[in-house]
Parts: sequence; structure tokens; C-alpha cells
Amino acid sequence: MSMIVLTILFLLLAGCILTHSQLSLAYAGMGLELWFRNMIPSLLPFMILSGIMIRMNLTEKASMILYPVVKPIYKIRKNVCYAMLIGFLCGFPMGAKTVADLYSRQMLTKREAEYLLAFCNNIGPVYFCSFVLPLLGRKLVFPYLFGMYGIPLLYGFVLRRSVYRDLPLPRGEMLPQGKRCASAGLVCCEAVSDTNASIQGRSPGIARRLLAESDNAIQSSLQAILSLGGYMILYNLLNLIPHILLGHPLRLLSPLLEITGGLKILGDSLPLYSFLALSFGGFCCIAQTYNCIGDSDLPIGGYILHKGILTALNGIFYLCWFQISPASFLR
Repeated sequence: MSMIVLTILFLLLAGCILTHSQLSLAYAGMGLELWFRNMIPSLLPFMILSGIMIRMNLTEKASMILYPVVKPIYKIRKNVCYAMLIGFLCGFPMGAKTVADLYSRQMLTKREAEYLLAFCNNIGPVYFCSFVLPLLGRKLVFPYLFGMYGIPLLYGFVLRRSVYRDLPLPRGEMLPQGKRCASAGLVCCEAVSDTNASIQGRSPGIARRLLAESDNAIQSSLQAILSLGGYMILYNLLNLIPHILLGHPLRLLSPLLEITGGLKILGDSLPLYSFLALSFGGFCCIAQTYNCIGDSDLPIGGYILHKGILTALNGIFYLCWFQISPASFLR
């Protein structure tokens, strides 16, 4: 039954594109422009750098500055700390991509990867401060930063001491090599490379390895950013159907389909709804997260559940804000 519904939906969308080419061009162009102007500059450099660091096994060293602060609070290993750092500083979908990359290389356990996906894959602060807040015309900054990032950090703290209290403690930092990858059923790539180097009687030069891993990281990052652009175009195009049926876009639905284009359509008319939609991320974000973790055995259902809980917690935060200080609410 679900396949029939999907078939009808995409046939209807194809028909709308053919019969309303100018309108479809406008929606596709909006998705493409937002991807080109906002997503590529803010995400691609971080994707490449993080990919190189993971491939060069530099993640533990990169997290050393923050780790002394994070370790006693969250009781996590250095690679988990690195994924948290990238997830919060670089934003969606870098959180999911970093977790997937670390997990595929056996630098995270499955439980650690699931724990990170529960609260570390959010809208990036650069995007939030440079695009969202100016678009919505908000004067205050700190309350919105707390709602977007403080609540997930507190949620991660609670999860670590409840649902995920069984995570490995920060004693052994690296997982045993030669173990089978849970996602691919293959020997860990680091173990393979070490074995090959031993057979050859030498290890590859650092410069040669850096060039090779940089090339791999660039190719992987370009593939990921291209997929992101495709998802943004597709989910913005879904606005065509209600627009044609109703004569205007369904403004409340737009941010749930694709958050960036939806916020542009919604404008500053419903700021509370916009911030709650940002916390959830929208169906486009869910699809992109699945694209990042789809080759592994990490469940997308758990990610969606935690996103729903974080959205509800955000709603409670805004309700408390209104009760405590109605004069400053949503300023």
C-alpha cells in the first residue's frame, strides 16, 4: 500500500513539473541557490578537513583541547568527544557523516554512534546565526542559542546517565583492530593497511599518505555535498503539489519538508513554529541523515525518535521562557 502511495505521489509531482514548469523552476532554483550560497560555503570545507583528520587518525589529538572539560561531564572517549565537537560546531549533516565515518573505521562502537546521533546532528551555529536569526528578525541571541544547542547538550548529559550508561568508559581509547566491522563485515581498514605495511616491510611516507587521504576525503565530501543539494531540490519541489492544489504554498508544511527553503517561504511570520521546526530539522534532514548512515546498521528510527523528543523539550523551554519573561519572549 505504501509503495502505491509513493508511486502516485511521484507521478503527481512529475505531472506538476510538466504542467507548471515555471513554478517548478522557481522551487528547484530556490533549493539550488540556497544550497550553493549557504550550504557549500559553510559545510564543504569542514567535510574535507574532518574527512582528512579521520583518515589520518588525528581525531583524538584534535579533541585534546576540549576533552579535559567534556570527559568528566559526559564520561566519553576522545573519538566520541571529537564527533560531538564536529556535530555541534559544523552542524547538520556533518554530525551524522562524522559519526558514520568513525563507526565505519571502528573508531566508535555501535552504542557510541547511536548515542551521538541522538543529540549531535543539529543545525550548524554559522548557519543559525548568519541565516536564521537575521531572516526571522530576532534581536536576542543567547536564548535561541540555548534552545538550539544547550538543550541537546543537556539531553546528551541525561542520556549518558540513563539509556546509554553502558558506554565504554574513557580508559582504552582505540577499539581492538582486526575486529570485524559491524557495518560492512570486513576487517577494519586500519588493520588492513597496517598488515600491508608490515608485509612490505615499511610504512608509507606521511606526505604520500596525506595526499592520498586528502584525495579520498575530497571525493567523499563532494559526493556528500552533491547529495545534500539533490535532497534540497527534491524536497523543495514537493511544495509544488499543495501550491497547485491550493493556489499558494502550504506555509506550515514547507519547513517540515526542507528547512532552509521552508523558512524562506515562512519568513518571520511564525517565529516560534520556525524554531521548533529547526529543532526537528524536517524530512529532508532525516533523508540526508539516512543517506549518511544508510550503509551501516545504525537505525534511523532512533534518530527520528530523539529528534521528536528534542523538539518537545524545545517547546517546553519556550513555554517556560514565556511564563518567566513574557516581555522578552521571542524578541
